[in-house]
Amino acid sequence: MTAATPGLSVATGRTEVGTGTGALLRFLLRRDRVKLPAWTASIGAFALYYAVALPAIFGTEGDLSSVAPIATGPVGALFGGPGYGYDELTIERFMVGQYGLYFLLTAALMSILLVVRHTRAEEQQGRAELLGATVVGAAAPLGATLILAVITNAAVVVVVAAVLVVNGYAVAGSAVFAVGIGAAGLTFAGVAAVAAQVTSTSRSAAGLAGAALGVAFVVRAVGDLIGENGSLLSWLSPLAWSQQTRAFVDERWWPLGLSLLVFGVLAAVALRTVTRRDLGAALLGTRPGPAHAAPGLRSAVALSARLQRPAIIGWAVPIGLGGLMYGGITRTIDDSFADMPEEMLAVMGGGEDLLRGYLGTMGFFTALLVCVFALLAVHAARGEEAAGRVEVVLATPTSRVGWLGGHLAVAGLGSVVMLVVGGLTLGVGAAIVTDDPALVWELTVAHLVHLPAVLAITAVGVALFGLAPRALGLAWVVVVHAGIMGFFGPLMDLPGWVEGLSPLEHSPRMPLAPFTATPLLVLSAVGAALVAVGLRAFAARDLRGR
Repeated sequence: MTAATPGLSVATGRTEVGTGTGALLRFLLRRDRVKLPAWTASIGAFALYYAVALPAIFGTEGDLSSVAPIATGPVGALFGGPGYGYDELTIERFMVGQYGLYFLLTAALMSILLVVRHTRAEEQQGRAELLGATVVGAAAPLGATLILAVITNAAVVVVVAAVLVVNGYAVAGSAVFAVGIGAAGLTFAGVAAVAAQVTSTSRSAAGLAGAALGVAFVVRAVGDLIGENGSLLSWLSPLAWSQQTRAFVDERWWPLGLSLLVFGVLAAVALRTVTRRDLGAALLGTRPGPAHAAPGLRSAVALSARLQRPAIIGWAVPIGLGGLMYGGITRTIDDSFADMPEEMLAVMGGGEDLLRGYLGTMGFFTALLVCVFALLAVHAARGEEAAGRVEVVLATPTSRVGWLGGHLAVAGLGSVVMLVVGGLTLGVGAAIVTDDPALVWELTVAHLVHLPAVLAITAVGVALFGLAPRALGLAWVVVVHAGIMGFFGPLMDLPGWVEGLSPLEHSPRMPLAPFTATPLLVLSAVGAALVAVGLRAFAARDLRGR
């Protein structure tokens, strides 16, 4: 902590477990006075964009009805949701059905990062121990954090609902949709609170909660795919509970009770656990390491590989499983595209070859996931610096450029591994159902051609890390923009330069599009230049600089 916490004094006797919660809550509000409004404003801006843009893009009823097949088909179920109300499509229903899931994911990610930052990260960095020397109960830090999560998600609810109502959306539908976003955020705040008790590091806690979010996404996707308006399997995912409110169709509030119930149970479990374990300990204990480092750990690259190994495995496994699943439904999706309007076929590269267009789109989706992994690796480097562990490494004959360069080299190698895994598994799944073994090789190459774009997006984060580390979060704007352009750009009729701002738009979507080397060389040059800027700036600035 960087400032004294008002209202707390040195402990002189027995302290109740919740003592100091109010004072800590005020301190956390002050500490996050920039981050939390930024998150809330970003989600509100997201809502404002779609509230304004969709009526402009789909100006007539005919234009809007032409996009209905993508929501009622497999693609809409995988990446959107159950798609209620598409028999009589409106702008409101289309916005919720196609884009509502991304509001839920954003709120969940915001809540996970918030809870882990104020709980396990504080213990890991030793600041929670300083609080323990004051009149603060064992459950107060976690209690204050959970209350802060409630306040933040409530602010998101108010902002999103207000934005939609001001732009002419129905009040009831806007309210249930916005509350669903907040309910999803709270559910994963509870997940993160439990993860912080289970694991001993903030990275592991965030990874465990993030893995739970990934599982929730896959379960919901498969459940929505195998049944009209979702199936029983969908209800096993917390994301589905918010989608099953049927906003702007026939609103029902009761599914959100499941979200609040799960949040309450998880919060109670976490609060009980935190009062029964030692400060800094975890339910999954860490094994003591050897007295001396192995020879393979005596370099910056080896150390980075050891630190990033769990993240690489944790990302590669679900990417591989997802590749098998998405490849296995290739024939079903190919058949469902037969009657799709031309506007929607543009998302898959046109109607020239529907199967290869779909597979190319899945390659883009995998590349987008790998971008998230790579940027998180840059954030992990920033976390090592902020925690003071980099100073220990730099006390050895390791240069700043060597340390950061080694970290980036491992992140780049991990990106290659994930792209290969994604391409191989997608190819195997598609080859089984299409009897075309050549797809295994084709899709592996098709995934790897996205590597320059992935590294270019990562390089944006590296440049910010070196020049202005506190602004590192701005790199996520590039990822969000790439996702919107990749999935919805052809539907928005935007100027070409807007789509061109996304590095992934310059990667050929093989196997449908032909291989072109020039854009990949340009992306590689841009990425190398940005990395050079970041390395040079990091070498020149103060450690833990802002």
